[in-house]
Parts: sequence; C-alpha cells; structure tokens
Amino acid sequence: MTGRIFKALSGFYYVDTGAEQLACKARGKLRKAGVSPLVGDRVEYTALGGGEGVVEAVLPRRNAFERPAVANIDQLVIVVSEAIPRAEPYVIDRMTAIAALKGCDVLICVNKCDLASGDALCDYYARAGYGVARVSAETGEGLESLKAAISGKLNAFTGNSGVGKSSILNALDPRFRLKTAEVSQALRRGKHTTRHVELYRTADGAEIIDTPGFSSFDAEGLGLELKARLPEAFPDFAPYLGACRFVGCSHTKEQGCAVLAAVREGKLVKGRHESYVRLYGELKDLKEWNT
Repeated sequence: MTGRIFKALSGFYYVDTGAEQLACKARGKLRKAGVSPLVGDRVEYTALGGGEGVVEAVLPRRNAFERPAVANIDQLVIVVSEAIPRAEPYVIDRMTAIAALKGCDVLICVNKCDLASGDALCDYYARAGYGVARVSAETGEGLESLKAAISGKLNAFTGNSGVGKSSILNALDPRFRLKTAEVSQALRRGKHTTRHVELYRTADGAEIIDTPGFSSFDAEGLGLELKARLPEAFPDFAPYLGACRFVGCSHTKEQGCAVLAAVREGKLVKGRHESYVRLYGELKDLKEWNT
C-alpha cells in the first residue's frame, strides 16, 4: 500500500494513507541503504494496527532537499518583507539558485505590506521573471492572490525568522493554529517558531509544507553542482547564455560577455548579477575534497 509522509518527528514518520494517519518507523533496510524518508515522500508502507505502521520503501522522487528535509516540491514560496526584518536580496537569490537546481518553481511572497509597501522587492523579482505575491497577514490584503498562486501544487514555505511565515499560514487557514512570535525591535529579527517540518492542507485544497527559517535552508546545494551549473541557476540569464564572445565565459568581467551587456542595457536586474558574482566568488575555488 502507498501513502505520503506529512510529518517527521522524533524518529517517526507520519503517513497519510488516504483513510487514516499512521505513525511509522522506517524499515531497517532503508537505514542500511542510506535512505532517509522525507516529508512529501510517497512511500510503500505496512499497517501494523493500532494506528502504527512501517515504511517499507520510498518511491522515486521529483526532487529532495536535505535542509529542510522535504521532497517532491513543486514550488518554493520564499516569504520576505521590506519591513522588520528587511530582506537581503542576496540571501533570496541564493535560495532561488538552489531551487533552480532542484527543479522547483519559485514564488516570492512579500509580507507586511501594511507596514512597508514591498513594491521594490516585487518589482525586483518580477523583472527577474519570478512570480510574486504582495500580502499582509495582518489585514488579509493579497491573500486571495496567494491562494491562487499555490493552488494545485505542493508548496514549501520558507523565510527568515520574524518575517511572518506562520502568520501567513494561519491567515490562509485558521485551523492551522501555528505558533507565532513578535519581532525584537532591538535585534530587528524574530525567533524561529517552526521546529519541525510538516505538510498541511488548506480548506481550499492547497498543500503546504511549513519549514524552519533561512538558517536551515539547504546549504548542500552550495557545492560542486551549483559551481558547475551556476549560470543556469539564474534563469533570467538564459536568453544571453551562449551569446558571449568567448567560450567558457564566467559572466563576471569578460569583454564581449552577453550577460554583462544585458545588465548595462537594463535587460537584466543589476542586483541579480551582483548576487551571481558573489556566489561565483564563493564557489570558484571549491574542490571535490571540500564537499
């Protein structure tokens, strides 16, 4: 029989079978094979009775992240704001690059628009070709548009502590009753309220995985694969790749670079290229034995 893992906690994998929810342990052969079931996984299971079961096998995945531990994500929803805490585009751009390698769509959700408009962030990412949603969990502004943007997809929500991710999820469906916390005015940041990964389904049928904040986001992606595929991890660069004067162009400083020309002409967002160059600098000396 098959089902899907909707929560992982304290060594148990909670499987939604469609008829019930089972608290399962993983079969020992999975551990020996180095396979760790993840929230979002489709699995084969055996029911043992009394609400318990065993995960026998993990079915093929569309994608998988190590931190947070999730799988089969259709869309990564990155929650940010122009209020407190104020978003740093480089951190967001780093996450969009990892999402590109994993084959995820990206939606930039700009929260707290009742405190700061969010127009600059929305324009920045819309110009880069990403979907954007401008919302206020406090007033409800933009929530209907957000619901439409996440409908029919398995969405992983992530965001910096204090940005209002849990508040947005509660506003999308009050039944969630997720814990929230105030932002520290002195430190200009919030506290993490999400301690584990869990899949929720809204009354409208949207599927959402709530994850811890940016500090837990998949650093594994910053490795040799990202180094090798960095230009394609910036999908807004795609129209200009292959049009450079020299083969093997790094798109950082070369003469005849089509990407740099597009930045100068305003066809590419300058900040996006700055993030690319920063990532390139972090990765260029990475060797296989460093990973």
